[in-house]
Amino acid sequence: MLPLISTSSAFAQSTQSITNPASVVSIFLSLLLVVAIIFALAYVMRRFNVTTMGNGQMKVVASMVAGAKEKIMVIEVGDEQHLVGVTSHTITHLSKLDAKLETPQRESKQGGELFKQKLVAAMAGKINPAIKDDKHDT
Repeated sequence: MLPLISTSSAFAQSTQSITNPASVVSIFLSLLLVVAIIFALAYVMRRFNVTTMGNGQMKVVASMVAGAKEKIMVIEVGDEQHLVGVTSHTITHLSKLDAKLETPQRESKQGGELFKQKLVAAMAGKINPAIKDDKHDT
C-alpha cells in the first residue's frame, strides 16, 4: 500500500508541473529555440551552398542561374563535359563541350574546409567591411 501512495503523489507532482503556466511557457520557448536553430542552419547551408559537388565519376564544373527555377550547368562525366539545362521539372542535354572548362581548384578541398573558408570570409566582411576577401584583391 505504501508504494502505491508514493507513486500517486509523484504522479500528482508531475501533473502539477506540466499544468504550471511557467513550465508550459518554458517548454514552448525551448521548442521554438530548437526549431529556430534548425531553420538557421538550413539557411546557412543554403546560403553558402554546402553540398557535395559530385564525387567519383560525375561532378558539376560550373553552374549559372538562368531564371527563378532554371539553371544551366556544365557537368563532367568521366573525361567528357556536357552542358545541361535544369528546371524544376526536367533536365535537358543541350550539348557536349568540345573544349573542356577548367575545374575550379576549390572543389579539390574537403567540403568542411570550403564551408569554413566561406563562413570566415562572410563574417569578416560583415564585422569589418574594410576587410576584403581574396577575390577582390586580385
